[in-house]
Amino acid sequence: MSFLRNTYAVLRREVNRMARLPMYWILTIVLPLVSFAFFAVMFYKGVPEHIPIAVLDEDQTELSRQLVSMFGQTVTSDVRYEIQSMHEGERMMREGKISAIVLIPSDFQKDILSNTQTHVVSYVSGMNISVNGMLSKDLLTTVTTFSSGVQIQVLMKQGLTEAQAYQQMMPVRFDRHVLFNPYINYGYYLLPSFLPMMMLIFALLSTIFAIGTELKGSTAGEWFETAGGSTWAMMVGKLLPIHLILLVMMLVMDFVMYVLVGVPLNGSFWILLLAGIEFILAYQMIGVLIVSVLSNMRLSLSIGGGYSVLAFTFSGLTFPLMAMGTGLKVFSCIFPFTFYTKIFVDQALRGAPIIYSIQDMGWMALFVILPLLCLPRLRKIATDKTYWGRI
Repeated sequence: MSFLRNTYAVLRREVNRMARLPMYWILTIVLPLVSFAFFAVMFYKGVPEHIPIAVLDEDQTELSRQLVSMFGQTVTSDVRYEIQSMHEGERMMREGKISAIVLIPSDFQKDILSNTQTHVVSYVSGMNISVNGMLSKDLLTTVTTFSSGVQIQVLMKQGLTEAQAYQQMMPVRFDRHVLFNPYINYGYYLLPSFLPMMMLIFALLSTIFAIGTELKGSTAGEWFETAGGSTWAMMVGKLLPIHLILLVMMLVMDFVMYVLVGVPLNGSFWILLLAGIEFILAYQMIGVLIVSVLSNMRLSLSIGGGYSVLAFTFSGLTFPLMAMGTGLKVFSCIFPFTFYTKIFVDQALRGAPIIYSIQDMGWMALFVILPLLCLPRLRKIATDKTYWGRI
């Protein structure tokens, strides 16, 4: 009973502190909501459209103009400029006005009509890997479709029916099925990574701020006394209000993803919710660990910020974990975000059985338990005045 009474005393004190310090609300409510709105608007369409390209048509014939028209009818590319020279196209690409140049050579129609092979050349900027891949794919598909149409017409003129011409042109048909994200929607896998990324940043920084201000303001002793000398009550009372606010923000995040943006939810929402609670708690405990060890708010915020940002890089979303070296695979395991990401992919996108997510939840639990080893250190910095008053 004394633990509950002491925890409640710390909780009341923490709520009063939160009412006096606007930075609490900025870190736990304002910035999360702003970031949710920002990324939801950014990825609302899901698929990049109308990427500007330039076409150099050296042939200027009926068939070349038909091909240019087909380029402009794809979802991804938008023929924004018809240039007069490659030098002009190079200049526009360096200025960032276009992402690709397509060159249709002279004698394009003549070579086609004389049954001579011709070439269409594309120059795609590799600065953006996503744009590069999508543009290259759509440009290749357009040229292949155009070429197939020409070949079908030639075969039909030789007396074959359209069906026979099509079968002769493509004796082997490749049937491709894209699983889990058939729309190739960037919002479906980037949004559910960016929003939890924001959550982990604010969970970590708000925890460091909450404890760091006690040290900076030399009020750590009062905090300890309010807890009745109980380190557990001191920590639980401090973290609980922040955790509850961030839990509400997690529910808002889920509403934005699954309702507003329409990210598919093929698995268990309850597993995702439990994983989210564990995810927030894990980063709060990491915040306790960092500020306890460093006993300096400014340095702890810097280290915590750097640690948070690295989580996305090694999560396996953009560069797959299976393609990383052994050292990087091991390094990726020091971030709870890596395991939360796997749970999300399994439950939301793949609709995998719950058993596949239990192991990752177990690994995340270690990040909640291991920082408890620093409780003696937390008690020391809360009672030793030599750690107080630091920036």
